[in-house]
Amino acid sequence: MNFSDLTTTQEIAILAAVLIVVGGIVVFLMQRRRTADLRSRFGEAEYQRAVTERGDRRKAEAVLDERAKRVKSFHLRTLTPGDRARFISAWANVQAHFVDAPAGAIAEADQLLGDVMSTCGYPVADFEQRAADISVDHPIVTQNYRAAHSIAVLQSQGQATTEDLRRAMIHYRALFEDLVGAPTEVTRPIVEPAAVSPVAQPTYETPIHRRAS
Repeated sequence: MNFSDLTTTQEIAILAAVLIVVGGIVVFLMQRRRTADLRSRFGEAEYQRAVTERGDRRKAEAVLDERAKRVKSFHLRTLTPGDRARFISAWANVQAHFVDAPAGAIAEADQLLGDVMSTCGYPVADFEQRAADISVDHPIVTQNYRAAHSIAVLQSQGQATTEDLRRAMIHYRALFEDLVGAPTEVTRPIVEPAAVSPVAQPTYETPIHRRAS
């Protein structure tokens, strides 16, 4: 093709086509970067959960973006040493209650986590909103929170087993440790409720799930 023979209109058309192609590539790369950033920030599980709920990747990413903007507007604060000591003591009591009253301890654990979140600056809201809010800065343990809540709902319906309740406590503890920053040696191991067997049961440990920095 002899470009010198092109008319001005043809030159403009070719230039426009090139700009469209280049623009499309830029948008594509920006979209890939945005997706990668959201996957990294929220974790694969939370990201896929949003996609499944919305049924569309772009809609899900818009929701996650809005979630991050919402939390950015909060006046979140780090717990004071006094707050941390108070919550660690309260958790120790909840965990001790689990041995004799597992169902009640689950309710106490859920309430305690609500108190911790409120003290950190998260607004009081229903469970789904609380889970969405903490997923911005604590995406990994948010899955623990959702799992524990599901078991708590089963318990309220009389459908949770003792093993379910033990798993719920482990899930709640993972979130508690992440929010409070309590070292593992401070929190006591979770044991089976006494109702399971009069014989001493083995302890169960779970690692702290923290968001990668």
